[in-house]
Amino acid sequence: MKYPKRVLPFLHNVARVSGLAAWQTGRLFRKTALAALESIQEVLRSEVKKGNVKLVADFLANKAMPAARTLLLERMAARLLVRIGLRGVLASNVVGWVLPFVLEKLLQLANKAGVFEKIKANDTVVDALHRLDELKRATIKVILPDAGSRAQVMDDDAELPKQLH
Repeated sequence: MKYPKRVLPFLHNVARVSGLAAWQTGRLFRKTALAALESIQEVLRSEVKKGNVKLVADFLANKAMPAARTLLLERMAARLLVRIGLRGVLASNVVGWVLPFVLEKLLQLANKAGVFEKIKANDTVVDALHRLDELKRATIKVILPDAGSRAQVMDDDAELPKQLH
């Protein structure tokens, strides 16, 4: 595959100006994905606290009315924009690909576990909030698969473990 002559120098300059190595961008993705998950959870929890448990259950089951779904998505996007602290087109682009990714994983887990049925079956707001917390923990494990792997960052001059020689 041939690259245009200007693409590689442009990418090199962008990487140099940002000061990030390729391995450091994973940390940024994790941070942004967690911010997106927090934004989603914040909106869903606020709706449950207002008494709109059926709306949250329908949203998780992908059966919500289009107007309600659009309103919830706009609120999630607005909260994510505030959390990541970016402005302009860059912020819109980041929200445009991170929020759908995290929301898709959340909805897949909700459908697989039947969370919307459990939320509808619960009589109290506290039970519904507890189910949302369980869903959040499960989503974190899917988005960040290395959670709990005991991986650690080593110094550059640290001696490698025997398994890695």
